[in-house]
Amino acid sequence: MRRPKLKKASKRMTCHKRYKIQKKVREHSRKLRKEAKKRGHKKPKKDPGIPNAAPFKEEVLREAEQRKQRLEELKQKQKLARQKDLEKKRKLQAKKNATKANKHPEEKESTMKLKAKSNTLLDKNSKKSFCRELKKVIEASDIVLQVLDARDPLGCRCSQVEQIITQSGGNKRLLLVLNKIDLVPRENLEKWLHYLKNEFLTVAFKSSMQLKDRSVQEKKLTKKRAHIDLSRGSMCFGSECLLKLLREHCKTQDKAIQVGVIGFPNVGKSSIINSLKEVRVCNVGPVRGVTKCMQTVHIDKQIKMIDSPSIIAAPSNSALALALRTTTDIEESGKLLDAINAILKHCSKQQMMLYYNIPDFRNTVEFLTLLAQKRGMLKKGGVPDTESAAKLLLYDWTGAKVSYHSLLPASRSLSPHLTKEVVAEMQQGFNLEELAKDNMNTIKAVKYPNLASSIVFQSSGLTNGTIEENELTEGTSELGNMETSEEGEDLTEDDQDSDEEEEAVEEARHS
Repeated sequence: MRRPKLKKASKRMTCHKRYKIQKKVREHSRKLRKEAKKRGHKKPKKDPGIPNAAPFKEEVLREAEQRKQRLEELKQKQKLARQKDLEKKRKLQAKKNATKANKHPEEKESTMKLKAKSNTLLDKNSKKSFCRELKKVIEASDIVLQVLDARDPLGCRCSQVEQIITQSGGNKRLLLVLNKIDLVPRENLEKWLHYLKNEFLTVAFKSSMQLKDRSVQEKKLTKKRAHIDLSRGSMCFGSECLLKLLREHCKTQDKAIQVGVIGFPNVGKSSIINSLKEVRVCNVGPVRGVTKCMQTVHIDKQIKMIDSPSIIAAPSNSALALALRTTTDIEESGKLLDAINAILKHCSKQQMMLYYNIPDFRNTVEFLTLLAQKRGMLKKGGVPDTESAAKLLLYDWTGAKVSYHSLLPASRSLSPHLTKEVVAEMQQGFNLEELAKDNMNTIKAVKYPNLASSIVFQSSGLTNGTIEENELTEGTSELGNMETSEEGEDLTEDDQDSDEEEEAVEEARHS
């Protein structure tokens, strides 16, 4: 069956519609002409040239051609002059480069060394700059305050620094400040004060944690004081006792004194200065190595405090000392695991389980997986983030969060780098009875944790520090020689293989 042919739509329209369209087109073209007339865009008129009837037509044409030739010649001359100038400049530059290339290699080496020296001077984060600044503080100070963490006083002492100060002469004195006393039980604090006073004068101190900048404080003073903050975090204890000691020394010396504040990272050096000044003048934070250069703060007309960078722990120290006393945060996963392993070996396993509210664990990896699950630290797919858990635990132990206390050493003899004459010289000119009374008043005022709730910690002893720049190698890391085999309680009865560790991790994930 043949399909019927489809007819195309007709293009015919009514006359009324066609005339209307034509009218609109005429109006539009008229409008465009008007606008063009207003803008003045007219077609350029052609040069009619010289009419044939004009007199001297040939002479006028000849002059025009000569003018054109002159212009072209002038352009060519200018082009050649520019090219000559460029060639001269290139030759001079080539000569200069040749003279530089023919310089002696010794001169090159000297310039390179000078550049390297300037770069090292500018790098404030380097260990060498820390040592340089620490030396400046010790040399400029009349009294040096060595700040110790009350949770591990022996581990915060540096025998090299103490030896430099005691052997420097010139009536330089060394005092110990036992900071963070609110994180240890009272009985343990009293024992440590009694132990340390046999070597150096020791002041019990609890720094304020909620100080604000001067500008913020001035704004608050202008307003009406509706509420006074009397919380424990905002209060400072031991500042009167310390200032009393320093003012006594000012009277005996009959001059204004400079007091240097030194110590390992996160012991509270800057916080003590802020507490004495009652304003936040020095930067503080949980991150290690916040203070990078010496900073002077005037307490009053007679006393000037000098803040210093942290003492750098020597690589020869034990794994525990390197975990808690390094100047930079540990980032590598292998070193983090070694650091946590060292802390766990020096603590009671049952107390760690109770504090972090986790079940029994067989090794460090299992402990970190359980802690990550408890704190909700999970990666993609619900895998426990053990690295973040390890960093959190290190922040807890170096910051002012975990309450733990270290036991006193069995031998009560003097440290090897001290003698009775040095101890007597350091205590000369101070009223020991008044200091003991003030310390007792400070102890009574502070609120302490219970002995049962505080974690028992085995200290690794005095921490070795590097003072000389020659002993430092910037490229090597402080945790390079961490060894997991140390004295103390083992977490497991027998050595376990890597297969068992993997099984433990899997069990912890499924639980």
